[in-house]
Amino acid sequence: MPLTLYDCATAPSPRRARILLAEKGLTYETVQVDLRTSEQLSDAFRAVNPLCTVPVLRTENGLLLTDNAAIAAYIEAQYPQHRLLGVSPAEKAEVASWNWRMEFEGLMAVAEAFRNGSPAMANRALPGPQDHPQIPALAERGLVRTQQFFDMLNERLAGREFIATDRFSIADITAVVAVDFARVVKVRVTEAHPHLMRWRAAMAERPSMSL
Repeated sequence: MPLTLYDCATAPSPRRARILLAEKGLTYETVQVDLRTSEQLSDAFRAVNPLCTVPVLRTENGLLLTDNAAIAAYIEAQYPQHRLLGVSPAEKAEVASWNWRMEFEGLMAVAEAFRNGSPAMANRALPGPQDHPQIPALAERGLVRTQQFFDMLNERLAGREFIATDRFSIADITAVVAVDFARVVKVRVTEAHPHLMRWRAAMAERPSMSL
């Protein structure tokens, strides 16, 4: 059985999985789940993932992995070439810490702004099977947090090639997705963040980043 990725080409979370798989040099089959038509809420997809979210990775032995953390842990263990979660214990800890910051301070900040401020997300302020009303104040806070995230990244990347350690890691993947996702709330990398701009241009040279 081949690896199968339940994907949505326009969503940030499955893009993280696509980049990870590409960096590992893996091939896989794709099943597109159209979030715009709420296909993730259908009975058919609920049978795959009751949490109603993408990505989902079906492994070679049929195991269903329903979040990026599980996908990364499995893929790193099963395919250890091109380590993305660190090599030494200290490096693994550093990568895990910075990847969490990219999620919490980056992806979650943008999602907070987008899901609470976009008309298209009415009653969908949180992902999952239940509806949740938007809170406009959270949209405002999300924009502030996103700007703070850009400032933090710019400072971190001064004199550095990568975010976590001296090699490319999953923290760089998560950060790229967060920075690009911020465009939906009209926050972009500019000359005000020269180190972040230089890093993002370098990341664009990696073939995986076009996915």
